[in-house]
Amino acid sequence: MSSLSSMFGCGVVMAPPQALGIGKRSDGGLTIVCSSRPQKKVTTHHMKTRPRKMQPWDINRKPTVYDPMSPLPPDWTLVIPADASSASAAPPPPSA
Repeated sequence: MSSLSSMFGCGVVMAPPQALGIGKRSDGGLTIVCSSRPQKKVTTHHMKTRPRKMQPWDINRKPTVYDPMSPLPPDWTLVIPADASSASAAPPPPSA
C-alpha cells in the first residue's frame, strides 16, 4: 500500500492521537451528541399509536352502565374478651 504523502504528492500532517480521540477516554462511556432518528418517549408513543374511534357507531357509543356494587365488609372488628367484665365497655363499631 502506498502512503498518503505519495498519493497526494505533498506532506500530510497528522494530529496527535489524543486530539483525534483515539487515546484513553476519561468520560467513562459513549456520549451521543446528536441523534438522526430520535425515538419518542413512552407516553408520547402510546398517545400517537392509540386506537382511534373512526366509525360512527363507536364514536356515538355511550359508556357501559354497571349494577351498583354491594357494600364492602368492615376492615376490622373490635373483639372484647369475656373476662374483661370490669373494664369499661367500648362503643360498638360504626355501621356502614
